[in-house]
Amino acid sequence: MRRSRLPAGGANVFQKIRAKRSEALDWGQTLLDLSIGEPKGAALLSAREAARDAIMSEDEPMHAYQYNDSPAVPGFSPRFVRAHLKQGLPEDDVDYLPISGVKPILGLLPLACGCALAEMKVATMTKPGYPIPADWCAYHPKVTHYPLPLNSENGFRFAPADIQAGTILVMTNYPHNPSGQIADAAWFRDLCQYCSDNDIRLFNDAAYISLSHSDDCATLSEVAVDFPDLSWCEAFTAAKLIGNGTGWHVGAMVGSPDFIGDMKEVKGKTDAGFVAPMAAGVLVSLEEDQSGIAEYREMYRQRLTTLSDLMLDCGMKLAIEPRAGFYTLWESPTRAFGQAIAGAEEFNFMMIEKTGVVGVHFANYLRYAVCADVDAMRADLEAAFKSAEVAYD
Repeated sequence: MRRSRLPAGGANVFQKIRAKRSEALDWGQTLLDLSIGEPKGAALLSAREAARDAIMSEDEPMHAYQYNDSPAVPGFSPRFVRAHLKQGLPEDDVDYLPISGVKPILGLLPLACGCALAEMKVATMTKPGYPIPADWCAYHPKVTHYPLPLNSENGFRFAPADIQAGTILVMTNYPHNPSGQIADAAWFRDLCQYCSDNDIRLFNDAAYISLSHSDDCATLSEVAVDFPDLSWCEAFTAAKLIGNGTGWHVGAMVGSPDFIGDMKEVKGKTDAGFVAPMAAGVLVSLEEDQSGIAEYREMYRQRLTTLSDLMLDCGMKLAIEPRAGFYTLWESPTRAFGQAIAGAEEFNFMMIEKTGVVGVHFANYLRYAVCADVDAMRADLEAAFKSAEVAYD
């Protein structure tokens, strides 16, 4: 019999937003879309030109599988990771792995920790947060997963004491989507000590590290190397750093040899590697065009200020000042359009229907991105939020 073999209602928040957005377009609503966390326009010219030259190369490795190494781009992974860090890493105690972006490897992390063999508890930063780690964990029948507490009161930084007993893997995401919170070295040091003491593997998704707007922002890699017993790894991606690089599925992981070794085994059985010409292009931008990357970072910083000022003037309550990336996070109003609001989803859908403003709701927060030109949308956005007449009890 032909039927879905999955549970009903399994769409995540992004799938629900895309459906609501399409529905609004169908009934003729003009959208002011602040939901999209994808940079607009083409990738940096330096990346495109280098990728073009690589595509035209007659070099056989450039057109072959890359698997767990990168024969077409020698030394890609350590070079890619190094370009993201403020300091070098001790090469005798770390290993590297090229990846086709972060999303595909999130589901491999529990497998690399042994979830096919034994029951496992995994902690994620998904409430509020990017849902994919929890979505992946939910597909593993022997994985129990839970969200670490993140809210305005703790500044969207959980404490080591929040990690439940029996946890095998902690999956962090700093800089954090959707709050824009960063982790500094002192915070990572406390977490590394706790995970080392309790034999917990630690992973960080550092997708937004190149879009940090704070000098205090640290990577896990720069701190974890000081903990010789810690099993750890961190992932970096090109998706957010070369303009519109979301289609350039290229990145690298670095970590302790045991964790990276397990990832290599699992990934080597399930993945054929990235597209080499894209990797060649990305590496040129990272190593030779930091000024281009800096221009995008500054553009997002200015847009964050523009949107924050506008929405604050309209009565919205900022959950936290963003310190990285291209997202703003807001407390959900309790009243809007002259009526009580039950939560963030209701407010978001009401804004889409009545004004065309599209955000993403997470728990009781709303994320509004600045990937679109918010300066060009400013008058319409201001009119939309003023018409909502938001209030907080």
